[in-house]
Amino acid sequence: MKALVEYLNHKNIIFKSLQEIMPKELGSRKKVSLYLGLDLKGYYALVMEVEKKSRVLRKEAGELMLLHEKLEKYIDSKITKKYILIKAPLCSRAKAMLEENGWKVWHVPE
Repeated sequence: MKALVEYLNHKNIIFKSLQEIMPKELGSRKKVSLYLGLDLKGYYALVMEVEKKSRVLRKEAGELMLLHEKLEKYIDSKITKKYILIKAPLCSRAKAMLEENGWKVWHVPE
């Protein structure tokens, strides 16, 4: 988590609080890290970290967006900012799909 906070600070994104939420709490078996942050203006932000060997495809991008919707229901609040840090090969269509839906995509090639 420390490395993620430093990465976010490098991108000039600062949160008052940042808590990890387990995908299991949302009924998911995905191997992703979910962090719910509260920015300085009091808005919720979701930081999702995906690290794997295989390529992130469009279908999986859709599943990650569903996870965001489940999290909004779980905390009963709107999440205004959505960030995803992908440490895996990334399909260009998946990236375009995420960006069209308001996600800020950071791709860190392995």
